[in-house]
Amino acid sequence: MHIKVEDAPTPADINESSPRILCIAGSPRRHGNSEQLLGACVRGIKRAGGTVDMLPVVDYAVKACQGCNACSLTEECVITDRMRDIYPRIDAADAIVVSSPIYFAGVPAVLKALYDRCQPYWARQHVLNLPTPTRRPGALLLVRGAGDPYGFQAAILMTKSVFAVLGIDLVEMVQVEGVDSPSDLGRHPDQIVRAEEIGSSIVRQVMEYRR
Repeated sequence: MHIKVEDAPTPADINESSPRILCIAGSPRRHGNSEQLLGACVRGIKRAGGTVDMLPVVDYAVKACQGCNACSLTEECVITDRMRDIYPRIDAADAIVVSSPIYFAGVPAVLKALYDRCQPYWARQHVLNLPTPTRRPGALLLVRGAGDPYGFQAAILMTKSVFAVLGIDLVEMVQVEGVDSPSDLGRHPDQIVRAEEIGSSIVRQVMEYRR
């Protein structure tokens, strides 16, 4: 059972009044279990009237943060890569959903690179004392295979840390265990339904946050 998701919407797909949900697929492998779970969430977002901005991180070759602290002086990251295309999409989102597999208790390197490159948001708030972002809802969809005794907690804490500087409240989460091959998610229909419900819930919560 494969649930595929779309790429970023074209201008014709975007309704300015529709909640825009940035859906970050954090796996280095396209169309695996975590992205399939995100596909279910996307269905729920669309059913509730939201606009999906799909971001498969692996396609963007985001470089690692080099720890230069230049963003503490300039507000901006000095690295020239496609993360520069991602920053405005983070800023434009009314909510963010992240899907990820668990790699050694944390998130994969491709997603961790994006997380670390959010350092400019931290610098703006904690060094430059600029205004904090408007609060927004967020969700986290996690999958892991068998054999890792350390569960989901490290990945959850990493994501909460990034969400904190982005002004994101983690309001919804699903955790699926025992998935290794891309066909394994189909053995967890209740979690697929839950991911769809999260998609619809996020859209409704955006409307609550706007009030």
